[in-house]
Amino acid sequence: MTATPAALAEDAAERGPVARRLPARPELGAVVGAAAVLVFFALAADGFLRPAGLGTVLYAASTIGIMAVPVALLMIGGEFDLSAGVMVTSSALVSSMFSYQMTANTWVGVAVSLPVTLAIGFFNGWTLTRTRLPSFIITLGTFLMLTGLNLGLTKLIGGTVSTRAIGDMEGFDSARAVFASDITVGGFQLRITIVWWLALVAAATWILLRTRAGNWIFATGGNAEAARAVGVPVDRVRIGLYTGVALAAWISGQHLLFSYDVVQSGEGVGNELIYIAAAVIGGCLLTGGYGSAAGAAVGALIFGMTSKGIVYAQWDPSWFKFFLGAMLLLATLLNAWIRKRAEASS
Repeated sequence: MTATPAALAEDAAERGPVARRLPARPELGAVVGAAAVLVFFALAADGFLRPAGLGTVLYAASTIGIMAVPVALLMIGGEFDLSAGVMVTSSALVSSMFSYQMTANTWVGVAVSLPVTLAIGFFNGWTLTRTRLPSFIITLGTFLMLTGLNLGLTKLIGGTVSTRAIGDMEGFDSARAVFASDITVGGFQLRITIVWWLALVAAATWILLRTRAGNWIFATGGNAEAARAVGVPVDRVRIGLYTGVALAAWISGQHLLFSYDVVQSGEGVGNELIYIAAAVIGGCLLTGGYGSAAGAAVGALIFGMTSKGIVYAQWDPSWFKFFLGAMLLLATLLNAWIRKRAEASS
């Protein structure tokens, strides 16, 4: 198996200074890239570094980062999830339609949506472990099924492609406070999604670096058969990782619903590629066995800075995808070079 970030970090720690430990970190390339993007837009865009501008950037990063973190763990485990984007919409639709159709407290819809969304993630993981088909094929199938279900059921139940407004229903305000409110920290107006994002980063980092489950994830992604031979429960790890993606999709889905009151059933298509790109920019390898949650968070931050930096610079937003593609290629090359240097020095 390839060396894991934890193993590389331990080896580097034994060698001494921080300068020697840094190359072992998979997120190093993303941090360098984020610093470059920050300096660039600070010079090119007026208002980018003002409190309101930074709050907007962090909000944009958090909406991507909530999903990018569990997607990164899944990629470290050697798998993909192409259904992650539309799963967010599915979660929001279940909450909204159940609450409206049953004339129930919105918290009932939120509660019903959680097991439904987790079941989708469990289905992806269970199908992968039972069929041994590539995760690309399985989650592509789930992506297509969810896309059709989102549109078809919304039209069937409500007669339109969007849900009914539930803003006047009991429990809406308290649910919005949990999933879509604003908070003030030191004079900064921040969205609650930033708290969810940072909490997920902290939890995922702890799992990866401080628990047996983290070792299992790295081992499964590095060489699944070798990991299985030494007793790693590879199937349980994969199912757990897909369920983790579903949990984050539920959080993002509730934010989507309680931010806008209604949900468009066609939303989410294509977002799965953004989550994967953020994880790759953050240092995850497409081959698995390498990466970090912190790196995925930095990758999401780069996305947020780029998307809002273009707006503050008053450029044509059509350039956004070009910049993202260029950053993805450059980050992948930089991460590959850093990893080779780390392995050579370990």
